[in-house]
Amino acid sequence: MDKRRLCIALAAAAMLSGCSFAPVYHAPPARVPTTFKESGPWQLARPADRVPRDAWWSVYRDPVLDHLETQVAAANPDVAAAMARHDEAMAFLSQTRSGLFPTIGAEASVERQRQSDNRPLRGAGQPSAYGVNTVDVGIAYDLDLWGKIRNEVAAGRAAMQASEADLESVRLSLQANLASAYFNLRGLDAQQQLLDDTIDTYQRALTLTLSRHAGGIASDLDVSRAQTQLDIARASADDIAARRALYEHAIASLTGAPASDFTLAAATDSAYLPSIPTGVPAALLQRRPDIAAAERRVAQANAQIGVAKAAFFPDISLGLDGGYQSDTLSPWLMAPNEIWSVGPSLVFTLFDGGRRAAMTDEARAKLAENGAEYKATVLLAFQQVEDNLAQLHHLGDEAARQNEALIAAQRTLTLSMSRYRDGVVSYLDVVTAQTTELDTQIAALNLNTRRLLASVRLIEALGGGWSSEGAQSPPGVQANQARIQALKAHVGSETG
Repeated sequence: MDKRRLCIALAAAAMLSGCSFAPVYHAPPARVPTTFKESGPWQLARPADRVPRDAWWSVYRDPVLDHLETQVAAANPDVAAAMARHDEAMAFLSQTRSGLFPTIGAEASVERQRQSDNRPLRGAGQPSAYGVNTVDVGIAYDLDLWGKIRNEVAAGRAAMQASEADLESVRLSLQANLASAYFNLRGLDAQQQLLDDTIDTYQRALTLTLSRHAGGIASDLDVSRAQTQLDIARASADDIAARRALYEHAIASLTGAPASDFTLAAATDSAYLPSIPTGVPAALLQRRPDIAAAERRVAQANAQIGVAKAAFFPDISLGLDGGYQSDTLSPWLMAPNEIWSVGPSLVFTLFDGGRRAAMTDEARAKLAENGAEYKATVLLAFQQVEDNLAQLHHLGDEAARQNEALIAAQRTLTLSMSRYRDGVVSYLDVVTAQTTELDTQIAALNLNTRRLLASVRLIEALGGGWSSEGAQSPPGVQANQARIQALKAHVGSETG
């Protein structure tokens, strides 16, 4: 009969060990369009322009940018901080996992004690002073019948996975910021080259006007206008230099270098503008690290509900303790001195003033909050993709019109200078044509920079370097332990 009861008890314990009060987890539903509205027929599909998941910046075919981007992960302190937060989450997960295993402890003590002569119920033959020498080994194991520890482990695992995605998100954001600063700087380099050429042209025009003035052909007003044009161009060149310095300093900080020690040589090569395939909208839910992090935090909050609910039930643990105790050191470890205890213990809170109920309500509210934040992140992701697709689309159309305007402005300037040399028009016509032509050229350069920036933002909105390769984790997350370990090794080699 005793064996039957024991079997029933063990079976019941095994069944209860699978119990969990966490709700069945489902990723929050989000409306996902079938296609991107702004990726209409204007976008060309070129297989050679496929955006790589790693080193996505290589699509711009700029060796200097490639070199700078590799320094972001290795030297940027924000990446190091995100990596440390990931390590914290992994350590916390290891802490919670330890609760799934028995705790084994050992104790040894050699004491000399004295009891009061007037201790209540003291026997007449008991000595006042005596020795207590103990060696003891104990094992304790929480049965986790209600799933508290298992849900804590699930929450810790989800938090660790969220920290992985956060690390990827920080890297992607910094890489995109670097690419944007770099293209802004190169755009200013092109403008600086344009202004240097313009200053030379204006200087020659001023020389021509002064010659004509000396010959009595041109007026003082023409000379003043030519001088004004030249001075304005020089002032614009100084402004370009000041703005460029700010982007150069930003690039230095992003790559982990002091701004005072960093210099980036000017270059005017036109950057390659790639065609960026967007893929299907549903892929954003897997490609974007911020969406993955938000989804994992929903899973974490869901598991915390199970932890909070388990507090309403008794905490049952098994204990086994054994050793030796004697009033003398020798003989000590002998059978007559043996002590042991074995059996379950139960701890149950009868009244806490509503604390457990409040913690459960808090966990449910946290789940609702994280679910809403997940949906907001998904909506923002689709908005960012559509925004930058629209930018690329309409800026492309604008660039075509701007090129036509630039051709017309250059022709107008050529005609104005020719007519001025022939004495048909005043220098005011030349100044007007020069101003229009310079403004149109600067607008064209700015437009090219804006298109590059929009392409960077589109790649970032699509998930950038977020890898979909590796082992499949719970919904919405891809395991990236190998990549993170490789990143740590790379950072260690750089800092060493």
